[in-house]
Parts: sequence; C-alpha cells; structure tokens
Amino acid sequence: MPLVTIDLIEDVFTPDQKADLIDKVTEAMIAVEGENMRQVTWVKINEVKGGDWAIGGQKLSAKEVHALAAGKAA
Repeated sequence: MPLVTIDLIEDVFTPDQKADLIDKVTEAMIAVEGENMRQVTWVKINEVKGGDWAIGGQKLSAKEVHALAAGKAA
C-alpha cells in the first residue's frame, strides 16, 4: 500500500492547488500500480513553517518561494 508524502512550505500553495497535487499524484501512482490499488493509495501533505525549511543553509519563507516562482530574486 503506497504512501506518497509531499513536504511543502506553509502558505505557498492554496487549498485548491494542494487538492490538485493530491489528485494528480494519485493518478500518477494508479497509472503505475493499476486501478485496483486506488483505494489503498495514500497521499499526504506535510506543511513546514516558513523559516523552518532551508536549502544550502538559506532559510525559505512562502514569500521567497512566491518570488522564485515569479522569476524574481527573493
């Protein structure tokens, strides 16, 4: 029974975007494992507070991630 965990910085994605992530990741798993596994395929989203997530020692907040997504320096 697969469990897919998605870790995100809090307030980066809207509730609709998170629902879309869950739907699309579930569909990707079903494409590999088969329809009979749908009922036992879990997708879980963990949200981490901004500043509690860092890459290369650089702490990230939702504001900085939004700036990156917009193609701007944070």
